[in-house]
Amino acid sequence: MTRILKLDAATERQLLRARQFRDTEAERIAAKIIAEVRKRGDIALFAYTKTFDGVSLDSQNVWLPSHRSLSPDSNSILGAIRHAAKNIRAVAAKQLPKPWSLTVERGVTIRQQIAPIETIGCYIPGGRHALISTLLMTVVPAQVAGVKNIVVVCPHPNAELLAAAAYLGIKEIAQVGGAQSIAALAYGTQSIPRVEKIFGPGNRYVTAAKQIVSSDCAIDLPAGPTEAVVLTNDASANAKWIASDLLAQAEHAPDAGSFFVTTSTMLAKKVRTEVETQLKQLPLTNPAHISMKKSGAILVSSSAAQAADFVNRFAPEHLSLPGDDATALQKSCTAAGTIFVGPYAAQPLGDYASGSNHVLPTAGWARRRGGLSAADFVKCITVQEINRTGFTRLASDVRLLANAEGLQAHSNAIEVRR
Repeated sequence: MTRILKLDAATERQLLRARQFRDTEAERIAAKIIAEVRKRGDIALFAYTKTFDGVSLDSQNVWLPSHRSLSPDSNSILGAIRHAAKNIRAVAAKQLPKPWSLTVERGVTIRQQIAPIETIGCYIPGGRHALISTLLMTVVPAQVAGVKNIVVVCPHPNAELLAAAAYLGIKEIAQVGGAQSIAALAYGTQSIPRVEKIFGPGNRYVTAAKQIVSSDCAIDLPAGPTEAVVLTNDASANAKWIASDLLAQAEHAPDAGSFFVTTSTMLAKKVRTEVETQLKQLPLTNPAHISMKKSGAILVSSSAAQAADFVNRFAPEHLSLPGDDATALQKSCTAAGTIFVGPYAAQPLGDYASGSNHVLPTAGWARRRGGLSAADFVKCITVQEINRTGFTRLASDVRLLANAEGLQAHSNAIEVRR
């Protein structure tokens, strides 16, 4: 049964500590895999794919061509793909940094130039099901940003994923996954081209692998096991809807963490009853049965301020504010990957089609940054245009500063131009 816990200092320390530990086992395994793929290329990549995914690959079948052919009863999904892509594209266009120019003083002009990253890799999780939504969330903003080369990998691409890829103009998908595919993207193999930045969420081994290769290949953000917090102190909030959002994220994996935070003991009990009722409607193979019992909890706080303070320290990937107190709570909540406001803002809407990106920071990283955006796919390059007037206005002060730092060559580079 889902736990109801008093949100006190001890409970908070326990919950926060559980997210702060280094997953040394995943790091050790991922590091070994990465080293092998770097050394042996395709041989290691294909061997690990056989071991972990049960798929026999060679250079001839590692890439699957995309296609739009679906069974008649699946064709309607193309309409859903188009709808979601349209919204994601619209939001991504707003997120792009803009070029600008500023004359900071006479003779000194600074401009910002925007350039897309040349080649990126998109990791699409494909454990139980290939995530079409992650393909959309990574490829669409990359295209909006103007990325020229987009390499997509997924361990088990299905017909729907291949159809979505074809719609987006992605010609093929490499059917590899796990830490071995991250290594292949970061360092290149005979079959997989090396990329400049890797995007997309994954399990603990994928997350560990991304962090290990990040010294050689840029990554988007730590996007590990799913987290969700629902926060309201409105005792009249809809317990059934709250429970459904908790379970929606809990079904991602056995280690997904779904939490309901409230000051209302009555509402806490109603939500627990609804969670148990809705769990019975899910197959026993659904990970939510495990994650709600072991990773999730219902937390009863002594005050609204304490509840909001905990949420900010926890910094969840997803935060829902479904009650009448949503507006006030939103002002208090300053650390979350994404915030859903109002009872109809069901979390799965953001996972798929609202337009906001579902690749979000986990494990407290929302205290430092937001979710994936089109800005992550470009470089902002500053251009400095300085004429003789500008040089003259800056030269004396720059020489003074350079000399104060003991950098004689810096000072000389100014002096020789005077």
